[in-house]
Amino acid sequence: MERVGAVGVLPEGLAEAIRGTAEDIAAALRAAPGGNGPVPRSVWTLGEAAAHLAQANALMADLAAGHERPYGDGTPGSLAAANERALAGFAERAPGPLAEMITDRAEAFLASVEERDPEQLLATPLGAQRPAVLGAYLLTHMLGHGYDLALAVGRPHMLDARRVALTLPFMIEAMPRVTDPAAVAGLTARFAVRLRGGPAFGVLVADGAVEVAHEPPARPDCTILTEPVAFLLLALGRVDPWPVIARGRALGWGRRPWLAPRFPRLFRAP
Repeated sequence: MERVGAVGVLPEGLAEAIRGTAEDIAAALRAAPGGNGPVPRSVWTLGEAAAHLAQANALMADLAAGHERPYGDGTPGSLAAANERALAGFAERAPGPLAEMITDRAEAFLASVEERDPEQLLATPLGAQRPAVLGAYLLTHMLGHGYDLALAVGRPHMLDARRVALTLPFMIEAMPRVTDPAAVAGLTARFAVRLRGGPAFGVLVADGAVEVAHEPPARPDCTILTEPVAFLLLALGRVDPWPVIARGRALGWGRRPWLAPRFPRLFRAP
């Protein structure tokens, strides 16, 4: 799937999206009066969130270069703990220097990833991934935290349908790894998830086991149609399902339509 329309190692448009998102984040940081302001729905200050992004982009650049960097065990709790340890050992909190680090490390990732074999498996915090999936991972991570930083400084966020569609290769691989065991326990259901005007995929849940497919199931119990930006914000835990549904940005139907609001809560964003 990732190689359709590809130019080089990354799918068409992904390098542009990574570079553009990093630049948008840097612009938001340069507009910030300082690093001590709060970030919506986060325990981090703006400087801490930006420092985390700078560190994460550096980690992704190292992974793209083929270096192994142990970082938790892939579970949301271990990743959160690894984030806190990394932040504790990194003193920079000023928005300006962090903006430069974020864009520089994004460029380093793009330079390194083009040296990889497209089928090479690279070690990541969420398991072995091909370079194209790792690129989608980097984009997903920057979009989530970039959204937070844009809100914190009162700027428009950088999410759009094109960028969200480019995150799907990573989302499809990562979702089974970030399932909430309590939320899926005892549930058996077949979901078709469709991004309005864009791609679709399937999620099959069978009593605690979750499988994600590139194509929707033939007979879903619940079909979810969502605006792309709403989809990513729901998936990353940035918004609550009911307001999104109330505004018509996500719709659910089928034999078991009541499963639609429950779907985002089946997963825990790392």
